[in-house]
Amino acid sequence: MTTSRNTLRPTLWLLPLLLLLAAFAAPKLKKVQVAKNLTVSVPEDFQPLPDDAIASKYPAARKPLAVFSNPAGRVDFSIANKQTTFTDRDYALLLKVYESNLKRTYTKVDFISKDIRTVNKRDFVVLEFVSTLTDNRRGREMMAPLKRYQLMQYAISGDQLYVFHFNSPIEEQKQYQPVAQAVMQGIVLK
Repeated sequence: MTTSRNTLRPTLWLLPLLLLLAAFAAPKLKKVQVAKNLTVSVPEDFQPLPDDAIASKYPAARKPLAVFSNPAGRVDFSIANKQTTFTDRDYALLLKVYESNLKRTYTKVDFISKDIRTVNKRDFVVLEFVSTLTDNRRGREMMAPLKRYQLMQYAISGDQLYVFHFNSPIEEQKQYQPVAQAVMQGIVLK
């Protein structure tokens, strides 16, 4: 009996290590061609939102190119583009402009990172942050602050500015932050 117990002992210490490695395994992504010049990688369980769902969730004059959502509908990855007069030599300026816009949009912004990175041979302006939006209405029952984890990347191709936006509730940041980073690394813009 002591022999079998001794052979089990080395195997048991491996179990927590294997569980830890499984928890930090790279997310499973699938490639999706969004446009002729654009391919992205999204989590396998994310589904594209139909046009009517995009219109209700992201009301804007110009609809995004695509929005992918997790099964619960709480986590999104969206891709939008618009015409711009900026060029890819303006990234340092764009970083400051978008950082300033975010600070004006939200009650509080805690930046995790803000820089210019190269992904698949293309430079991107990158802003990763936790946003807080507080209800400041007077005379009404106030709502709890809304906190979200967000990772945004911007790139210019020709006369088009592309915006890639991954966001999740703050409660799901630990789960989705590595997913968001993997998704952003999977962008191929030609």
